[in-house]
Amino acid sequence: MTSTSSYSYLHKSPQDVLNDIDFQLTLEPALLTKLTEAFLEEINVGLGRYGEDMAMVPSFVTGVPDGSEIGTFLALDLGGTNLRVCEVVLNGDKTFRLRQQKYKVSDQLKTGEASVLFDYLADSVDAFLTTHPPESPTSPISDVPDVLPLGLTFSFPVEQTALGSGTILTWTKGFSAKNAIGNDVVKLLQDAFDRKHMHVKCVALVNDTVGALLSRAYTSGGCMLGAIFGTGTNGAYLEEVAKIPKLANNPAATKGGYMVVNTEWGAFNNTRTHLPSTPFDSALDRTSINPRFQAFEKFISGMYLGEITRHILLSLIDAAPRPMLFGGKVTKVVNDQWGLDTSVMSEVEEAWEMSVTVDTTVAKDVNGVGNIIEIGAEPRSFPGEIGENLLWDGDDHDILPRWDILSTPEGLASLNPKFKGKLERVRKVLVDRLEYADGDVDLRDAAIVRWTCHLVARRAALLSGVAVAAILLQTGRATFIQDGQNGQTVPSTTEEPTSKKVNGANGTHVINVLNKVTGTIKDGLEEKIGVGVDGSLVQFYPHFERTMRESLRSIVGSDAESRVEIGLAKDGSGVGAALCALQALKQGF
Repeated sequence: MTSTSSYSYLHKSPQDVLNDIDFQLTLEPALLTKLTEAFLEEINVGLGRYGEDMAMVPSFVTGVPDGSEIGTFLALDLGGTNLRVCEVVLNGDKTFRLRQQKYKVSDQLKTGEASVLFDYLADSVDAFLTTHPPESPTSPISDVPDVLPLGLTFSFPVEQTALGSGTILTWTKGFSAKNAIGNDVVKLLQDAFDRKHMHVKCVALVNDTVGALLSRAYTSGGCMLGAIFGTGTNGAYLEEVAKIPKLANNPAATKGGYMVVNTEWGAFNNTRTHLPSTPFDSALDRTSINPRFQAFEKFISGMYLGEITRHILLSLIDAAPRPMLFGGKVTKVVNDQWGLDTSVMSEVEEAWEMSVTVDTTVAKDVNGVGNIIEIGAEPRSFPGEIGENLLWDGDDHDILPRWDILSTPEGLASLNPKFKGKLERVRKVLVDRLEYADGDVDLRDAAIVRWTCHLVARRAALLSGVAVAAILLQTGRATFIQDGQNGQTVPSTTEEPTSKKVNGANGTHVINVLNKVTGTIKDGLEEKIGVGVDGSLVQFYPHFERTMRESLRSIVGSDAESRVEIGLAKDGSGVGAALCALQALKQGF
């Protein structure tokens, strides 16, 4: 599907056009604060009622692991063309061993009888256990010694009513298995296990974002927020059950304590009354498969950033009376809807930042913390900021292109060699990835495209910071910067004791909620706030985390931001699902 731009720049100078785009995509701190206030409103509406856009789905997970747990747990991840079976062995020292195998799901299985589909899922688990016999026979906290507990990641709409129970609402992603909708997905799977007399028990139904939180909690010793910033975006956090009014008639409400809530924050402000929408955002939304839905996700996730950028570039290509980009020429990549992938933006920014020429040979080195750096493939490490590259020069400033300088030989000659070299590297990426002829892309084009990519990605990272800040505020770990002393949380005189009891397998499972998990101030000391993240943007897009932290500082202040400890939460749908099975056993499933 091709698309055309409908933006008119007829009465503006080229520089005014660039200035206008820059203005539309630049977010001021005051706007970030207002967006956070609106975010908080939707959080509390969703906690109070079912059926809201920002659904605030209770997970019925009432605690998080601390890394001391041991045992063997299975995970089954169904969400598309393949299903995945994982075995996770918890070592009890914040480390684990993972074995996994993928199995293809045919179209016949997707559209046939549900019993046949779930029998296939059980067969796949059985095949995995045959080829990968468990390293240890069971979990030590399981009541039945020879039964393996399993967590199911089921990436389809369900109404979850308990940790190990959820009704299938509808199928998506090409699935339409008969006699499944309206039934409990956990029971369907367990019945299939039982038909085959397998010693496997499905004890938990898992969302991958909840799994990300649990995964990070296990490897770091504590975590209060799991967040996905990748193809899509979502967050799950630990909330007081007393703050979830819609659970009033559920047995979980009488137990109190804490529960992990899946926010579904990609649907924040679907009405677009607060989000800083531009004509480019409106064009993307209008031509998407779900107009007026997942509004927040369309501003910040990897699935959409390339398309927003493409709309901006098209507007400059089609500018009248004279084109402002690529001499008015388009390629299939630029002209086709979804043709420009967000990975191209990342490559453009990497080319701008690269301070040395990278050898194309692969040389591996392992640093002191065990991270592998591969020169020539993905030369990345994690020395501080997630995704930080040792070869970047840190120059990611928002450089508004100067049309007068970039449009004349004299102006180009006045550029310093380093700046010129950066533009030349970007130019080569555009020729390669946008499929232009070498002569169709000049340094001015390179400067404009790099600036556009930076604007779109920076806005996404700043808005991502809004979501994280809102969770810190909702859970009392920070205050708005104007309400407290530089954003530092002021302990309440009515604050509950520092040790909270969370219902578990043997009556109660004690976790140090206000210290290890929540990270609020205890005895005058500032505790760290654990945040686990996953997704291609936060892992690989240059300086995504740094910009997100800039947003946090502008909303809750530098003191609160400095206490936020962001770390990778690996494999929420696999490892996280196995850890959810662990939590189910702790809670006495």
